[in-house]
Amino acid sequence: MNNVHMDFEAWLALATIATGIIWLIDRFLLAPKRAKHDEPNGFIEFARSFFPVLLAVLLLRAFVFEPFRIPSKSMVPTLLVGDFVLVNKFSYGLRAPVFHTKLLDLGEPERGDVVVFRYPPDPTKDYIKRVIGMPGDQITYADEHLFINGDPVDLEQLGVYDGPDADALSTMHQFMETLPEGMQHPILQVDGRRGPDVSMTVPQNKYFVMGDNRDNSADSRVWGFVPEENLVGKAFMIWMSVDFSEFDVRFSRIGHILH
Repeated sequence: MNNVHMDFEAWLALATIATGIIWLIDRFLLAPKRAKHDEPNGFIEFARSFFPVLLAVLLLRAFVFEPFRIPSKSMVPTLLVGDFVLVNKFSYGLRAPVFHTKLLDLGEPERGDVVVFRYPPDPTKDYIKRVIGMPGDQITYADEHLFINGDPVDLEQLGVYDGPDADALSTMHQFMETLPEGMQHPILQVDGRRGPDVSMTVPQNKYFVMGDNRDNSADSRVWGFVPEENLVGKAFMIWMSVDFSEFDVRFSRIGHILH
C-alpha cells in the first residue's frame, strides 16, 4: 500500500467523512425526533450545508480534474512560474483518494506527455515534468544531446531565448526537440551550465522524465525513475497565469493547450 500523507486531499477526505457522518446521524436519528418547526443547532446545520459541497469537490478533485500551480522554472518555456494548469486525473487510470490505489486502468502515459506525479524521494510533493523514456527504453543524455534507444533526438535551433523567466545572468538557447513519434516541443539550454550526463535503461512500470529547461531541472537524471503508481495525471491546459513579480495576469496564456 502507498504511504498516506496529510496533504490537502487527505484533509478534504477527512472533512467530507466527518460532515457526512454528522449528516447521516441528523437525517436518520435526530431529525425524526425533532418537532416539525424546530431547527437543528448551528453545528449540525453547518455540517449539513457543507457535506454535499465537500463531497462534490473531493470527487471532482480525485477522479476528474485537479489544479496545480507551477512554482519553478524547470519547464520553461512550456510552463512559466505562476502558470496554473489543469491535470486530467483519469488519463492514467482512476485512483482512490488519499491512498492512490488504482481502481480502474484507463491508459498509460505516452512519450512527450507533460505529467504531474508524486516526487519519488518525497511523495508528499508533487512535481511536473515531461515523459521522455518509456519502460524498456535505453536513455542516454551526453554533452547536451538526448539519445533514445541509441538514436539521437532531432534538435532544431531556434535562437536565443529572451522570453519570460529567462536567465538574467546567462544566455539561454531555444531548440525544437522532435521525439521519435514525431511530437515536438521546445527546450532550453544555458551557456556555461550543463545537465548531468546519464545512460540508463528504464525498468518496467517506470518512466524517465525531464524538464524542458534542461540545464535548470532536477529530474530523472538526478533522482531516478517515476514509478507508475506515483502518477497523478496528465497536465493538459493552462487555466490561469499570473506574473507574481509584477502582479499581472498573463491573459494570452489562459486556455493554452499543452503539448
